[in-house]
Amino acid sequence: MGKGGYLLERGLVPLATDKRLQIRDAVVGANPVKVTGDLLPTSIAWLGWIVLALLITLPVAGFLGGRSRAAAISDNMHSLAIHHGAYVALWTSVPTLAVLLFWLALQTPALDAMILASLSDAFLAGKTETAPSLIVAQIESVAAGRFFTEPTAEIRAAADRLIEWRAIADKGLVAAIAIVSLIGLLLARARVAPDFRARYGIERMLDALMLLCAVVAVFSTLGIVLSLVFESARFFEHVSIADFLFGLKWEPQIAMRADQVAGHGAFGAVPVFLGTLLIAGIAMIVATPIGLLSAIYFAEFASRRMRAFAKPAIEILAGIPTVVYGFFAVLVVAPALREFGLKIGLDVEANSALAAGAVMGIMIIPFISSLADDAITAVPGALKEGSLALGATKSETITKVLLPAALPGIAGGLLLAVSRAIGETMIVVMAAGMIARMTANPLDSVTTVTVQIVSLLTGDTEFDSPKTLAAFALGLVLFLATLALNIVALHIVRRYREQYD
Repeated sequence: MGKGGYLLERGLVPLATDKRLQIRDAVVGANPVKVTGDLLPTSIAWLGWIVLALLITLPVAGFLGGRSRAAAISDNMHSLAIHHGAYVALWTSVPTLAVLLFWLALQTPALDAMILASLSDAFLAGKTETAPSLIVAQIESVAAGRFFTEPTAEIRAAADRLIEWRAIADKGLVAAIAIVSLIGLLLARARVAPDFRARYGIERMLDALMLLCAVVAVFSTLGIVLSLVFESARFFEHVSIADFLFGLKWEPQIAMRADQVAGHGAFGAVPVFLGTLLIAGIAMIVATPIGLLSAIYFAEFASRRMRAFAKPAIEILAGIPTVVYGFFAVLVVAPALREFGLKIGLDVEANSALAAGAVMGIMIIPFISSLADDAITAVPGALKEGSLALGATKSETITKVLLPAALPGIAGGLLLAVSRAIGETMIVVMAAGMIARMTANPLDSVTTVTVQIVSLLTGDTEFDSPKTLAAFALGLVLFLATLALNIVALHIVRRYREQYD
């Protein structure tokens, strides 16, 4: 069969494919391969536009039809015409979206199972347990046109079948969406009547939608936690928990050959945790007084004009990309600290925890300042006025009335800033380095948990090696640390909110 003949025969692609065929011939040779999956994106794109058009036009048509029918029936309708239109539109779109998600979730596994079942026993004989997934991946690559060597006849035939089955499945998806949408539209429109309570139906659907969103959020969090737990469990099969949590040496290097020097990894994470706490502590030392005092100034002392200008200017810091802060730390702060240290006789490394922590502290000032300002201004005016009426000075009112009353919001801002500092990566990579050291000296180079996670997951390391799995163990510890901070914040908020409400 000629170039593109297989797909052209089935009507899956237009005739104007000469240029792409030339590109394919340049990659895989002039002899045409029967599977020309590089032409598939055209049909897939048209399929996407058709599905999108159905998802938009049919609900809109249902809304207009339901509203016009309600307006034409009677003026004594229980619900407004717009409620009937929205009810029809929801019954047109929601089942359709459910069918679409269900279809997309099952299509790929079903096609993979069908492809494996269609392969001959002789072809699968002697293969390992992981071979079927590799075979399916190879067939999908050939079907997509991503191959540089001539595939076997069995693989080509399987790719042919996969392309044909995908085309059938795509057409079936369009038909299913159209049928379900029309059925929902007609059934919902038939219910439009004077005594039909369409408003209540809309509210029930919206309640179900909000419940679904909450379930998705919960299960997303659960999925993240379980993925960390399972991969961390695989890591702890190679390294004991005690060695990981209390070890003092972090060198996660795995030997590529038996005689390689320093081939055995040392997975003691204490230096990494210490570096994280050191940089986060420096950042909080910088950010806490500046953020808190600026919040007090904006809330109690600044004029309206000053507040309208300065508060948004500080909050702009939260929108600056962290890589910009990293450049600022490397090009300005770190050289300045090193030069100042040389003048007073201190040995400051080019990449130091002090430089990274100071710049990180500048970055998290808006979190503390904005939340503390909102908390202080939200304190009931009666507390402040009562304090002043009893003879307290303004400073006494701030320290003994306003700050204790605003403590939940201030504590929440501080813990949010701590979480932000612990999870920062770019500034640490650029300003503090990537070497784990067992030191509490802010003038030395240290590293953090997030930096090590990035370094462990990059490169050509095998995914099931202890070096790569160590990233998940670090991520689990980081997750537990931030979870503990959130629990502490909730406890503080509940305790002091009950006291001052």
